[in-house]
Amino acid sequence: MLILLPPSEGKTAPRRGRPLDLSDLAMSELTEARVEVLDALVDLCRSDEVTAARTLGLGVTQPAEVTRNSALRQAPTARADRIYSGVLYEALALSTLDGPARRRATSWLAINSGLFGLVRPSDRIPAYRLAGDVTLPGVGPLASYWSRHLDPAVREAAGHGLVVDLRSSTYLPFWRPGPDVAKRVVTLRVLHEVDGTRRVVSHFNKATKGRLVQELLADGTAPRTPSRFAEHLTSLGWTVEVGSPGRSGTRVDVVVSDL
Repeated sequence: MLILLPPSEGKTAPRRGRPLDLSDLAMSELTEARVEVLDALVDLCRSDEVTAARTLGLGVTQPAEVTRNSALRQAPTARADRIYSGVLYEALALSTLDGPARRRATSWLAINSGLFGLVRPSDRIPAYRLAGDVTLPGVGPLASYWSRHLDPAVREAAGHGLVVDLRSSTYLPFWRPGPDVAKRVVTLRVLHEVDGTRRVVSHFNKATKGRLVQELLADGTAPRTPSRFAEHLTSLGWTVEVGSPGRSGTRVDVVVSDL
């Protein structure tokens, strides 16, 4: 099973650690593409701070983010699951899992990234700032760029197993499944129900996805079809509704009343 996660804009910068080595990252077929994006980002941030901040969607109070990006090649690195520090990752809390569950995380989880395309939780990366909706000089829109590179890596990582897509809307264009893969893709949505009314609440959507993935890793069962996946979530105590298969996969809604 492959579980695709979004990155977090919030990141924890390590104080020490060896510099970035792209050749050490998993999914080595992405190395050349990663080099191109990294070079473009560093060059942008070294050339003009004001232009770089505007391009990256940063405010005037965030010059440190541009400075950090300009030194990414020499910056200390840490495991990706320690760098990403947003709501989903706080709820996922990989460090609290036992050994078998953490090993499953290494092989089951892949994090979409504007800078690296995809990374595994154990990949050593620096803290960076590059949102998925940025258009990078020399590279173009990141979504379009990575859409030309990610499919072989996703297919290799998924093998013949299920793909559970938990990415946010910004990162969905980075990879879309072909017809042969879509039949074993689950797209998961979290709905908050209050007095019969359902809605998506961003913060709690992320937190619920983090808790759900933590339970999947702890349990260790790897369903191979969307229907089996939905049945498995139900057995874990979640309220689940399954939609019809579509071009992007089968949508599974997880309905929660407590946040």
